[in-house]
Amino acid sequence: MQGEIKLKEMNKDEREVYIHYLLLADDSTEVIKDYMNEGDMFAIFFKEKLVGTVLFTFLSKETVELKNIALEKAYRGRGLGKATIEEGLNLYKKKQYQKMVVGTANSSIDNIAFYQKVGFRMDYIKKDFFHQYPNEIYENGIKAQDMIMFIKDLTE
Repeated sequence: MQGEIKLKEMNKDEREVYIHYLLLADDSTEVIKDYMNEGDMFAIFFKEKLVGTVLFTFLSKETVELKNIALEKAYRGRGLGKATIEEGLNLYKKKQYQKMVVGTANSSIDNIAFYQKVGFRMDYIKKDFFHQYPNEIYENGIKAQDMIMFIKDLTE
């Protein structure tokens, strides 16, 4: 699957066009607009078709954050998310980053399992993170309140 996806880096001036993809993974337009022009954003192509986006930001010289990854619903569960993350891990490992982090809501049960399946480990919790969002978020009957942070060592 990894060879079948391609990541195309986007300039900051073309990112606004892809906000509908970012909204698939983050419920707040206001929050997205705060971070969408940071870091590296890529369009995800599968067999030449645009199927999503991924955004990486930089926390330090050693740490890159997987800030947002979103695939169209029809392309989920097919290994494309995993392949996209593997591409990102390889890219930033080559650029000498030592760690990649990613966060997801306490209510995002599928994401919690997914990040562990692709090799991330739970690291810490940002309590009350989702209180900054303008609207309450519920998933799986659970209110999103805390951000669970995961980490992956890129030096292994």
